[in-house]
Amino acid sequence: MTPSVLEYADVRKAFIPGQPVLDGFSLSVAKGETVALVGPSGSGKTTALKLANRLVDADAGTVRVLGRAASELDPVALRRRVGYVIQEGGLFPHWTVRENVETVPRLLGWTEPDRRARSEELLTLVGLPPAEFAGRRPRSLSGGQRQRVGVARALAAGQSLLLMDEPFGALDPIARRAMQREFQSWRARWEAAVLLVTHDLREAFLLADRVAVLRDGRVRQVGSREELTRAPADAFVAEFVAEFGS
Repeated sequence: MTPSVLEYADVRKAFIPGQPVLDGFSLSVAKGETVALVGPSGSGKTTALKLANRLVDADAGTVRVLGRAASELDPVALRRRVGYVIQEGGLFPHWTVRENVETVPRLLGWTEPDRRARSEELLTLVGLPPAEFAGRRPRSLSGGQRQRVGVARALAAGQSLLLMDEPFGALDPIARRAMQREFQSWRARWEAAVLLVTHDLREAFLLADRVAVLRDGRVRQVGSREELTRAPADAFVAEFVAEFGS
């Protein structure tokens, strides 16, 4: 059995006393696996994501990252080991594309030749030829290109875990479909575990190996598209996936 890169066990998190955002949340993501979180607004998707790199900490339960309890890991060191992709890539606007991609390797003390080789490798992987794009700044890129740079930066130090929070949500429909196709292509060359938050169930079914349906801070069901559509765990899951048929 493939070991879990990320595991949540009976996790609880509340920002307001008595109003938990996550309440008994349990889920695991294995090496090389993509798991998507879907559910209504306020169901705890983004909070679950932030627990994985200690942007927030759990009130109860356990979050394990790369085999260790997240609470035992230094937050800064952890974030350098976990890739994080948000809408529009979250790029530093005054840095070049190359400088953005090399952010974490630079912080980790990589030599300049190693940083350069890694950034060129990843820019090529995401379809941005270094000779054309490495010296450009984010403002000169399209939304889809900025998102590609964000993915390259998140993978730059060989991260084993990639967190993606609505990574394609700000793109127009054509660019979004293109990025989804690119993601599917990149995955064949990744070994990273991926936890993806999306409001788009179609996107979740397209990109993820398993989809976790959340409601009220709990996973109501996790499974493949076929499992969720043909054997929903309860009426909520059935209604949530109803438009996709069997």
